Amino acid sequence: MGRKTFSALTDLRAAFGAKATGARAERMRRSPQYADGMFHNTVPTRSTPSRSSMGGILREFLFGDDRRRRRPAAAVPFAAKSDSDSSAGLHLTWYGHASTLVEIDGARVLCDPVWSERVSPAAFAGPRRLHAPPVPLRDVGRLDAVVISHDHYDHLDLATIRELTTATDAPFLVPLGVGAHLERWRVPSARIVELDWNETADVAGVHFIATPAQHFSGRGIANDSTLWASWVIAAPHHRVFYSGDTGYFGGFAEIGAQYGPFDASLIQIGAYAPHWPDIHMTPEEGVAAHIDLRGGLLVPVHWATFSLALHPWSEPADRVWREAKANDLPLAVPKPGERIDVAHPPAVDGWWQALG
Repeated sequence: MGRKTFSALTDLRAAFGAKATGARAERMRRSPQYADGMFHNTVPTRSTPSRSSMGGILREFLFGDDRRRRRPAAAVPFAAKSDSDSSAGLHLTWYGHASTLVEIDGARVLCDPVWSERVSPAAFAGPRRLHAPPVPLRDVGRLDAVVISHDHYDHLDLATIRELTTATDAPFLVPLGVGAHLERWRVPSARIVELDWNETADVAGVHFIATPAQHFSGRGIANDSTLWASWVIAAPHHRVFYSGDTGYFGGFAEIGAQYGPFDASLIQIGAYAPHWPDIHMTPEEGVAAHIDLRGGLLVPVHWATFSLALHPWSEPADRVWREAKANDLPLAVPKPGERIDVAHPPAVDGWWQALG
């Protein structure tokens, strides 16, 4: 066996992560969200299509007449590098999919970073990027914390975590159970902060709260062995909400009442389908969640970078723009790599429409 083949097989095994044991597993069992050997949402949900519909979905995804519309028609434009390096206030830089840098009152927090070419345990298979990362990971700069919403491959990426482990000393804030994956990937245990819903941690002057979401988890055959979460990122003068992946549910109003209002919300709007209505929001549901949360500026995420559902590539942005206008809400739809000053957001320009 050649060295490259051995390395690829080793990475493939590692990518599946690890199962929690010992004190970590015992803590998981004490969670109100944990029962019968797995985590649960507050209400029953359907996370996968029925067996009877699965074959039709797969055929449509691979061979459907509209499959070309699930990709941009030309290269996705990147934003020019910002001339401002102010550390004051609140700035958001979206790198594609859900990966977003939150610069908040001097602290720098990176949410769900994924820089790999594919979101899959294997480097040679699985959904492939529709655009490159707008900057190399090393150019993101200093980090004070890395926030992970759950352990799906498009949110928790082995190669990216490895690079961040060696390039920074930032702690990783993760939902219960996800720390087992990180430890297998040689993240020092002192840099892993695992939280249940409504538990908190303070890092670099920022108060982090793991809040409920309606989703599921899993990196192999079995699902829900780790928890999923949304996140409140609260600094002395500003607050940001990050939805992670979630269906629309009543918990948003509760989060808004308890932890809002928010200066900005990063809301999942893509990869929706009628076959899994409970675990990903449509753009209209994303706007409703933002309203429930008492959000200020709405910044949509989880679209444009990977084709994970049957809807056209540009449809999520079109629909969220239309719904935000109907509700008279402030909206920013940045190009990948664009740094947004939340106090002075740019007008929406429809940059994606020429690529739809």
